Amino acid sequence: MHYYTMPPPDNLKPYVRCFWVLAHDLGASESNYIYRSVADGCAEMVFHYQGDFAELVSDKPEKGWKAGMHFQTGTYRRFVTEDSFGIFGAYVYPYAIPQLLKMPSYEVTNQMLDVKELFGADGHRLEEEMMLAADNRMRAKILGDFLTQRLQYSSAKDTHIITAIHQVVNQTRQVTSVIDLADRYALSTRQFDRKFKEYAGFSPKTYLRLMRLRMALNQYGCDRSLTQIALDCGYYDQSHFIHDVKAFTGYHPGYYFSGKAEGQEYRNV
Repeated sequence: MHYYTMPPPDNLKPYVRCFWVLAHDLGASESNYIYRSVADGCAEMVFHYQGDFAELVSDKPEKGWKAGMHFQTGTYRRFVTEDSFGIFGAYVYPYAIPQLLKMPSYEVTNQMLDVKELFGADGHRLEEEMMLAADNRMRAKILGDFLTQRLQYSSAKDTHIITAIHQVVNQTRQVTSVIDLADRYALSTRQFDRKFKEYAGFSPKTYLRLMRLRMALNQYGCDRSLTQIALDCGYYDQSHFIHDVKAFTGYHPGYYFSGKAEGQEYRNV
C-alpha cells in the first residue's frame, strides 16, 4: 500500500491543508479491501482515478461516485472495493466551503456529494481531467487550478472565525475552551457559536471534540501509552477518551491503536 501527501501551492495553503494519494494493488490472496473513514472536522475532495469503491450500508454495498466531496462529519463510514485502486484527495478546511459553494458549511455536514452535483458543468470537466491525467503531479496542478479559480472570486469572509478554526485544526497542544476562543475574538459565546457553525459546520463544542480526537489519532504509532495520549490531548479521564474514540471511529482505542483496525493500514506504511 502506498500513501503520501503533497503540499498545495502557496496561494491555496489557507484553504487546503494538503493533497494526498492512497493506492494499493490487491494481491492474489485479497478478495477485497475495506476502508473505514472516521469522524473529521475538515472536508475532502476525493477522486477515484483507478478502481471503484462502494459504501457499506448495513453491510450491503451501495455504489457511489468516482469524484466528489466528503464533507466534515461526526460519524465513521465503511467502503469496499474488489479492485486495485488509486485515490487522489485534497484535505480542505471547512471554512472554504462557503466560498466554494456559496452556502454555510452546516448545510453539507455529514454529506458526500458528487462533484457534478456540486459544480455542474465545471465539475464534469474537473472529473474528466482528473481521471485522464498522466500522473498525480498533474492531478495536483489540475485541482489546484480549479480551486484557485473558484476561490479568487469568493465573497467577503469573517476572518476572525476563519482564524479561530484554522487555529483549532492546526494546534499542537491541548484544545482551547469555547469561552476562551470567543473572548479572544471579542465575541459573545452566542455570536461566536452561530458564526463558527456557519464556517465549520459544527458548533464550537462539537468541533473541539472532533479536533481533540484528531490530535489523539495522530499519535498512532507513537510509543506512549493510551493513558498518556488521553491526558496529552485534554481528555479528563480514560473513560472519556474511550467514549469519544468509540463514538467517532467505531473502535475501542486499544484496538484502533493496535495496528489491526480495518482500513487503517495506510498508517502502517
